[in-house]
Amino acid sequence: MADLGGSLGGDLRARGPQGPSREPALPPRPADPAPRAADLPSPGPEQPPRDQERDYDRGPERYPRREAFPVRQPSIRLPRTGGGRHRRAVPASLPQSAPALVLAVPGRDTDLSVGPAAELAAILRVDNPAVEVRAARIDGGGFDDPTDLRPVLVDAAARRPDGGPCAVVIPLIATVNPPVIRRLREVVAGSGTNAVISGFINSNAMVAEVLHIRLAEAGLARADRVRLFSIVTAADGVLIATVGGPDAASAANVTSVLLAARLALPVITACADSVPSVQEGAMRLKEMGVNRLAISPCFIGPEANRSDLEALHVVGADCAAPIGAHSNIAKLAALTYGQVISQLDLPFQGNQETHGAHE
Repeated sequence: MADLGGSLGGDLRARGPQGPSREPALPPRPADPAPRAADLPSPGPEQPPRDQERDYDRGPERYPRREAFPVRQPSIRLPRTGGGRHRRAVPASLPQSAPALVLAVPGRDTDLSVGPAAELAAILRVDNPAVEVRAARIDGGGFDDPTDLRPVLVDAAARRPDGGPCAVVIPLIATVNPPVIRRLREVVAGSGTNAVISGFINSNAMVAEVLHIRLAEAGLARADRVRLFSIVTAADGVLIATVGGPDAASAANVTSVLLAARLALPVITACADSVPSVQEGAMRLKEMGVNRLAISPCFIGPEANRSDLEALHVVGADCAAPIGAHSNIAKLAALTYGQVISQLDLPFQGNQETHGAHE
């Protein structure tokens, strides 16, 4: 046994990795023949030196161009002149003949130096430095009163002797108000000037946003309508109070629908100076199961008199502040002015920049 193990071990060690291979040996690969000149690729035409004129620069008769694939040409896009979310309401540059923006403020006792009218005029001047912004009372003291609308229009016409529109008069009201519009037209006609009376400041979505903000400031509604977390509100129904007769309450119905969607609460409209009255609106909400009523005044402020404000507190419900000098109202006034001047043939001269008299 010892001899067998030794002989096997010695035999295995003797073979090792250099032992004979069981596969037959392959014949050696013959060397590749030298390439012939005819098998070599053609070097092509001789390239001219860089400092000499190239042949294909002499014209297409020697080296014609190959048919290229069609290339998409860039299209020319004209500037957009229509509306847009980020479009500027009023051009940054206006000629000197551009009409003034006059806020026609209702109310006999309205003080134009303070309050919503003064604040809105200041906002408009800052946001639109190229526009002459002025505020005047519809029910002023006549031509001897510098705050009356008539002398303000006469002064604006004297600064623009070309005969074009001297001013764009915007009534400072948030809803339809036939009595105010009637008095405004009479005053403008009595001034003897060429002034354009625009529509009242109204955009149901933007007005509904302001009413929501005023209710939230008074603690009568939740301020956040996006995040779905529990907030205990002080009201489960809202009454939108307007001034200006039944037409004003009817025109605010769309605003009430948008506000109800924002608050997820029942909202109806009423009129502080006519029918349907605030008491009737409160009874309707109570019949709908509303126990905590909140009143949202849908007017800027000057168009409501003392009796209108007292009518809001008859039902004993909590009342938010009026719209006042909110930035949305200033934006609506600028949009209204921009729409009017876009329809006028103003003599623009290049990139001329002019500024209003307030600067």
